[in-house]
Amino acid sequence: MKREEKNRLTRQRIMSGAVAEFAQRGYAAGSINTICASEGISKGIIYHYFETKDELYLACVEECFMKLTEFLQGKLSGEGSPQDRLESYFSARAEFFHDNPRYQAIFCEAVISPPANLADAIEERKRPFDELNIGVLESVLENMPLRDGVSMPEVVEFFRQYQDFINATSRTLDFAQRDERCKKALDLILYGVIKR
Repeated sequence: MKREEKNRLTRQRIMSGAVAEFAQRGYAAGSINTICASEGISKGIIYHYFETKDELYLACVEECFMKLTEFLQGKLSGEGSPQDRLESYFSARAEFFHDNPRYQAIFCEAVISPPANLADAIEERKRPFDELNIGVLESVLENMPLRDGVSMPEVVEFFRQYQDFINATSRTLDFAQRDERCKKALDLILYGVIKR
C-alpha cells in the first residue's frame, strides 16, 4: 500500500472515531483517549494529523457542513412553486440527517451552542452552508413581489436572525421539531399572518 493511501486511511479512521465521539458527547466531553481506544490508534498518531482537540473537532464540523451542503446541492432543482422548493429543501435536510445521525448531533452543537472559543472558526466552516441557505431563500423570493420599502437582503437577514432565535430558544426540541419551526417561520415571513 502506498504511503499516501495509508495516510488517507489513517486520517479517515481518526475522523470516523472523532465524529462518533463528538456526536455522542459533544465538544466539551469529547475525549481524544476514547477516540484512540475506539480506533486502536495512538495519541501520537492523532496529534500527527491534528495538532489539538480543537483542530480535530473543527475538522469534524467542516466535514459535516461540507457533506450536508453537497447533498443539498445535489437534491435541489430550483423547480416548482416557492412552497414546493421550500418543502424540497426541508425534506432534503431531513433525509440527510436521517441517513447521517452523527452529523446531526455535530450540526446542532455547531449551530445552537458552539464552543465559545471556536465560534468564529465554526462560522467560517459553515459559511458555504449559510450561502446555500441564502441562495435557496433568494431563489424563492426572486419571482415574488416584495412590499414597497422591503428589500431581498432585508428579508434574508431578518430570516437569518429569526432562525438564530429559533435555534437558541428551541434547544430542548429535537431536530425535526426545530426544522418544523424554521419552516413555519419562513412561511410566516413570506406570507404574513393576516388572511387576505
